[in-house]
Amino acid sequence: MPIKVKLDQRMKAKGISLTELSERVGLTLANLSILKTGKAKAVRFSTLEAICEILECQPGDLLIFEDE
Repeated sequence: MPIKVKLDQRMKAKGISLTELSERVGLTLANLSILKTGKAKAVRFSTLEAICEILECQPGDLLIFEDE
């Protein structure tokens, strides 16, 4: 898939764990892990909005397009 998720890098930069982000976003740890590892097929805008709010970033900071 040409869209890559850079959630891990942003979390590391903000010093927040997957567990803490999961609790604050209101997403299960398993579902957030799927997103973090790039295995998600889709993401809801409401989820993306919540993650961006907590990590103080823009969607473009989390998602990149890499042509294969």
